[in-house]
Amino acid sequence: MLESGKDVKKIGLIINPIAGMGGRVGLKGTDGENILDKAVKLGALPQSESRTREALGILSKTVSDIMLLVYSGKMGEKTAGECGFSPEIIGSPSGQNTTTSEDTKAAAEAMLKAKADLLLFAGGDGTARDIYSAVGSELIVIGIPTGVKIHSAVFAQNPRSAGELASLYVQGGIQNVREAEVMDIDEEEFRRGHLSAKLYGYLKIPWERKLLQRLKAGSAVSEQYVHEAIAHEVVGNLEDECNYILGPGTTTRAVLEKLNLEGTLLGVDLVKNKKLVGKDLNEVQLLEKIRGQKTKLIVTPVGGQGYLFGRGNQQISPGVLKIVGKSNILIISSKHKLNALKGRPLLIDTGDKETDMALCDYYRIITGFNEAVIYRVSS
Repeated sequence: MLESGKDVKKIGLIINPIAGMGGRVGLKGTDGENILDKAVKLGALPQSESRTREALGILSKTVSDIMLLVYSGKMGEKTAGECGFSPEIIGSPSGQNTTTSEDTKAAAEAMLKAKADLLLFAGGDGTARDIYSAVGSELIVIGIPTGVKIHSAVFAQNPRSAGELASLYVQGGIQNVREAEVMDIDEEEFRRGHLSAKLYGYLKIPWERKLLQRLKAGSAVSEQYVHEAIAHEVVGNLEDECNYILGPGTTTRAVLEKLNLEGTLLGVDLVKNKKLVGKDLNEVQLLEKIRGQKTKLIVTPVGGQGYLFGRGNQQISPGVLKIVGKSNILIISSKHKLNALKGRPLLIDTGDKETDMALCDYYRIITGFNEAVIYRVSS
C-alpha cells in the first residue's frame, strides 16, 4: 500500500467486534452485563468486521500512501490483513476472546500517541462515546456504522461512505473539519421501552455532508395528531389473513394504538387479523412466523437521518426483506419528518449490497388520512 518518496499518512483503525450483534436478535444493542452471551445464544453473528472490510476495500483502491495503525486480533489486525494491508500493530486487547470499552479507550489513546492523521472506527454510539472519553477533540475521526442505535452524528452514511470519506480526507480532498455530536442512550432502559438520548460531547470529523449521517431527531409533540391520521389510513386498509410486521417508532406505535394493541415502541411486532401475534420479535422469530405466508411490512424512517433499514431495526434483516418483497413495504411518515430531510433520499444500509440495491426506488409514503407522497429511497 506504500509508495516510496511519498508522505505516508497514518490511519488508526479500531474495530469493536461485538458492535451490532444484538440488533437482529432483538436485544437493541450489546451493552450491559450478560447481553453478549445472550445474543450469541440467540444466534447473533458479528457485523463489524465485514462492514469494516467494505470501508477498507474503498480505501485500498483509492489511496496507496497510507499506514494502518491497529490493535491485534479482531480489533483491527485481522481485518486489515484480509484487505491487503500490512498494518503496524501498536497494542493488544486485554483478553483473548472478547474486547471491552477499556480496550477501545486504550486503543484510541495509543492512536493519539502514535500521531495518527485520522482515526477510523467501527462500532455504534457506545464505541463513539468511549473514543470521545479517551481522546476528546485531539483526533479527527470517522465512524463506520456497525452498531444498533447510532444516534450520533460522527458516522458516515454506510461503510462505503466511510471509506470514501477517509480517502478524500487523507488525500487533501476535504479541508473542512467540524465538531459532531456524540450521543448515547441507556440500553437497559431502551430494552424496557424508554428512550432517552444524552449528549456526551463532540468529536472532530471531516465534513462532507453527502457522505455523513445526520444526528437523529425526535418527533414533535404536535405530530401526535398526524400520527393518528396516518394510523387511521393504515388500519382502514389492513387485509385479512395477512401478516403485518411493524417496525420501531412513534409513528408505527400509533397504528398499534389504533388497533388497541400493546406492542413495543422500540422493537418489532407482528399483527394478523388485527391481533398481536408476535411482540418484540428478533430476526429468527420473524422468519419462522412469516415464511410461506403473505406478509407486509409497515416501517417509518428515523427522524433527522432518514434511514428506513439498518438503524435500530436490524431484526428486519435482508432475509426478512426478501420474504416480504419490495412491493409489500408500506412506508409511513409525517410530512414534517420528510421535509426535515430537505430533499435528501430515504436511506437503506442493511449490510447486504444486493438487498440495498434491490430496494432502491421511488415509493408511495403515507403521510396522513387519504394523503401520500412519492419519495426516493437510496442506498
